[in-house]
Amino acid sequence: MKITVVLCTYNRCRSLAVALESAANLQMPPDVSWEILVVDNNSSDGTAAVVEEFRSRYPARFSYIFEPRPGKSHALNTAIRVAQGDVLAFMDDDVTVDPSWLASLTASLQSGEWAGAGGRILPNRGFSAPPWLAAGDRQAMAPLALFDLGAEAGRLHEPPFGTNMAFRREVFVRYGGFRTDLGPQPGSQIRSEDTEFGQRLLAGGERLRYEPSAVVYHPVAEARLQKRYFLDWWFDKGRAEVIEAGAARDFAFSVAGVPFYLLRRLMVWSVRRLIASRPSERFHCETRVSYLKGEVSQFRREAASNKSIRD
Repeated sequence: MKITVVLCTYNRCRSLAVALESAANLQMPPDVSWEILVVDNNSSDGTAAVVEEFRSRYPARFSYIFEPRPGKSHALNTAIRVAQGDVLAFMDDDVTVDPSWLASLTASLQSGEWAGAGGRILPNRGFSAPPWLAAGDRQAMAPLALFDLGAEAGRLHEPPFGTNMAFRREVFVRYGGFRTDLGPQPGSQIRSEDTEFGQRLLAGGERLRYEPSAVVYHPVAEARLQKRYFLDWWFDKGRAEVIEAGAARDFAFSVAGVPFYLLRRLMVWSVRRLIASRPSERFHCETRVSYLKGEVSQFRREAASNKSIRD
């Protein structure tokens, strides 16, 4: 089996160097061939020089390609086309991986029993959640890209997150690549390109495995521990959910293209926010309101676009 680790990057040369150093120290069985493919998504900083340094230190391990089309999904799909591996594992440019990460993540993919796998994404040591955030609620922590289903391995019934997942190459042949209308790109921080792909596999009946020993550490920047960041993230998540669902929708009742049930939910959560007493409960309601506003915004965008096409 040959494994390709895919790392897409954009203007993060400092954290990229740290991520690549951790990847260079991965410990793999001697009978497994593996490579690290860095896709530079049109960076304008020192990204190319950082990768070149690692290529000179590890000439048989690192490779580099430049993808000029802006957007992470374009970079991911380019990697899928050029990667040599039978299994493709994915990490980001702002994480560090445990030395046993790749071996643990991909061990179960040597047979055809599992189509893919995902592992734990943990914050760096010393992280503490602010009091307005329900730290024990996995959904509340989603904007920080943390993923932890506990210490027991087993079947995944939800898609893994993009910085700690691996798939057999054949699933990309069967299901296609990552959707380019999702994923961060200049002018948009809408994500979900990773979870949409995993959900596509689950909907197709594919088996995904959870490997808790495959650990990635994701530092939580101070800028992300702000309410505004969380509210913006949930707004974009709401938009992404509508985009994922596609255009084939017919609602019995709608207002300006927005389904009536969605407006009702928005009203209910707005009232809950007003009467919530605990800070974490109140902020949870705020995130739900922001999420629903994102859905409303996307429905209105699509309705306006459809109207202009008809006109």
